[in-house]
Amino acid sequence: MSMAVIGMVAGMALGFAGYFGGFGAFLLVAALGAIGFVVGRFLEGDLEPGDFFRPRDRDRGDRRR
Repeated sequence: MSMAVIGMVAGMALGFAGYFGGFGAFLLVAALGAIGFVVGRFLEGDLEPGDFFRPRDRDRGDRRR
């Protein structure tokens, strides 16, 4: 399934939730969709649990000497 079709389905789901359930339902569907996306990426192996807790490399030239 292409990313365009997935995006269209997600947009339609959010639209239906917003129309029939109001703004609260829209936010709930959006939040659960985001959580499902992260879990799916984790299960596919694209993310590791340490990616959320590991400090990022910051190379901005302000290193301590």
